[in-house]
Amino acid sequence: MLNNIGLPGLLLIAVVVLVLFGRGKISSLMGEVGKGITAFKKGVKDSSNEIEDASNDPSRTEARDVTPEDKKDKV
Repeated sequence: MLNNIGLPGLLLIAVVVLVLFGRGKISSLMGEVGKGITAFKKGVKDSSNEIEDASNDPSRTEARDVTPEDKKDKV
């Protein structure tokens, strides 16, 4: 069904959306989409950097005792 839309159909859809929502609403929506994409890319980059740092730092791969001090005395 969507295989035969073509350029005139896409232009018609764009005009209808513009009429229904208005230029201001669409531009603010696209701005929010852009911010979301930027935040997603930053999160992916940060997590890959964190994983890379963890693999390069041998002290981070060792198991550490995280038991609170007051619990260690009772055991």
